[in-house]
Amino acid sequence: MSGAFWGGMLAMLVVVQLLVIWSIRRHRDPSLKIECDHPIDALMPSLSGLTLGSALAGNRWTVHENGAFFDVLIDRIGQATRSVHFETFLWKDGQLGRRLAGALCERARAGVKVRVLLDAQGSKGAGRDVVAQMREAGCQVCFFHKRALRNIGVLNDRDHRKLVVLDGREAFVGGHCIVDDWLGDAEDGQHFADVSLQLHGPIVHSIQAAFSENWAGETGELFVGDATFPPLEPAGDATMHAVFAKPENSAPTVKILHHTVICLAQRRLWIQNPYFIPEPEAIDAMGAAVKRGVDVRVLMPSTSGSDNPMVQHAGHRNFEKLLRCGVRLFEYPHTLLHQKIVTVDGVWCAIGSSNFDDRSFEINDEISLSISDAALATRLDAIFEKYAARATEIELDAWVRRGTWHKLKDNAFYLLNEVL
Repeated sequence: MSGAFWGGMLAMLVVVQLLVIWSIRRHRDPSLKIECDHPIDALMPSLSGLTLGSALAGNRWTVHENGAFFDVLIDRIGQATRSVHFETFLWKDGQLGRRLAGALCERARAGVKVRVLLDAQGSKGAGRDVVAQMREAGCQVCFFHKRALRNIGVLNDRDHRKLVVLDGREAFVGGHCIVDDWLGDAEDGQHFADVSLQLHGPIVHSIQAAFSENWAGETGELFVGDATFPPLEPAGDATMHAVFAKPENSAPTVKILHHTVICLAQRRLWIQNPYFIPEPEAIDAMGAAVKRGVDVRVLMPSTSGSDNPMVQHAGHRNFEKLLRCGVRLFEYPHTLLHQKIVTVDGVWCAIGSSNFDDRSFEINDEISLSISDAALATRLDAIFEKYAARATEIELDAWVRRGTWHKLKDNAFYLLNEVL
């Protein structure tokens, strides 16, 4: 048979394989809906059950903003005596990465078990010498979903989590990446804003479980015992559960959590997120929230403040619909606001790694903490207000008159929203 025939057969085979991979990703996309009139702080057992977790009382939190977070993190790593587990999506070689690598190496040389899990795509710029330095010091360094034939069906699946667990007793979860842009205090366009939590109490076991999930998947290693899962006593008053599971025949739990709390909000729903591209059902849910009297606001970077203006343009495509629904939209032009926070009714909040887009809700491995604690919700609302005071609120009349070129970019980039 001719070469053209075999070439056509090969092309057809590739198309079939791509369709199979696409269908695997698409079958977890049900249209979510819920009806409930109970206050959200009374529904932690429901929220945790829907997201395949357990609500755990007795936790203590500390909020860390911007570059000051790393001073605390590196100091606490230096105090670890038995185990350090570190997982992140984005690590680029630089001052911060080398400082952190030095802290991890020091602990490994002191006999502490140090495990480092980096996303192969996001952390490909970590630097060969830095990775080699950590391994030579005794750190176990593993890359999630490396480019390899055996990973062909999951190369688009990324580990977007940002978490640290120390001695199984203390954890950090949030949005901070290991890039020099995260240093400073969000004072200009070269220094980004972000928020992470330092945690003590029973919730640390759940965060350790999230780390274990991907570590075991990549290395096969299971860790047990008090060095990683010690008995944990209550340490505070906050009730929390960790949301990270991706069940095979349902929507990923981070998507279920975010959609459910939109539907449960009774007075106020404030969202801070750097990549805000809601699906139609989420827009409808926000519109329904406004109709029942909820103050719905979203704070995000503008195209000038973003590290990826294409994402902001994709989000712009649905601004008109959101504005007509009564959602208030604020864009921050001064630097990247990278925190991923939702607060509801002044009593509940979520914080973690998840963006408000299809990639985070459908594809990436993420972690969000669902927290019932009025003091923390108030603290996070204050961060919203701090940045909103210097943001630009988008007005419907002006928005519909934006230029044709702007509209073309919005619609073009929205076609790529699942891969941005």
